[in-house]
Amino acid sequence: MRSRYAAFVLGLERYLLETWHHSTRPRSIALDPHQKWLGLTIVESVQAADTAEVEFIARFRIGGASAARLHERSRFIRVGTQWLYVDGEIRGR
Repeated sequence: MRSRYAAFVLGLERYLLETWHHSTRPRSIALDPHQKWLGLTIVESVQAADTAEVEFIARFRIGGASAARLHERSRFIRVGTQWLYVDGEIRGR
């Protein structure tokens, strides 16, 4: 999870796609170059043998707008030695 957050901060679209499970991965990601990530808080993480869930809050700002937050519970699956993002449920709306 933290590596994917760092990839969003750095604009590493390729890494984000490579760490996304093929069953739900989009063909491309359109990152907003005006979006600035301000911080990540892990609320909860639960891990089993080959599955995991991570609830997090990521703060961001786009342009001169007020800060906003993304609150999501993400699901991951382990394939070999790599954890891959499957999908997420947006929380707190």
